[in-house]
Amino acid sequence: MMLNTLSPRLVFCGLVLLAIAAMLFARVYLQGYLGLEACPLCMTQRVFVVLWGMIALVAALHNPRSLGRRVYGALCALAATMGAAVAGRHVWLQHLPEDQVPACGPSLEYMLENFPFAEALRLVMMGDGNCADTVWTLFGLSIPEQTLLVFCVVIAISLWQALREDPREH
Repeated sequence: MMLNTLSPRLVFCGLVLLAIAAMLFARVYLQGYLGLEACPLCMTQRVFVVLWGMIALVAALHNPRSLGRRVYGALCALAATMGAAVAGRHVWLQHLPEDQVPACGPSLEYMLENFPFAEALRLVMMGDGNCADTVWTLFGLSIPEQTLLVFCVVIAISLWQALREDPREH
């Protein structure tokens, strides 16, 4: 199979480029061009995009053999899984009936400045009315649905990277 001949470094570089593309899309297009402000759940998802990208960057620079490749792949998958959980929560909020949507809360900046970190994190993960709004779609998918899809792709690639045989070891 041709995919198995891809070098681990090239696969990790691809994961880095995917993270960069996702962040550029969010910051430059959605926020900069369309003027959409990121809600607390969106900001949290961005943290996990950056995390998987940083892990993949370190892995690409390190270019480890079997055990290291497996560890980096698992760490990328873990970061993407945590991001997928947040995106899944966000999608769930967007599909709640209007009368069940939580009330709007304070901004992420306000929560981080005025609440203990654990309390701010709990409030962010609950989401609020701002997170339930679908403000833009592409191919019928909201931003969190698109992000969940990207996280699922990253999980699949990362697990494949962690579990496959290294072509350099044959």
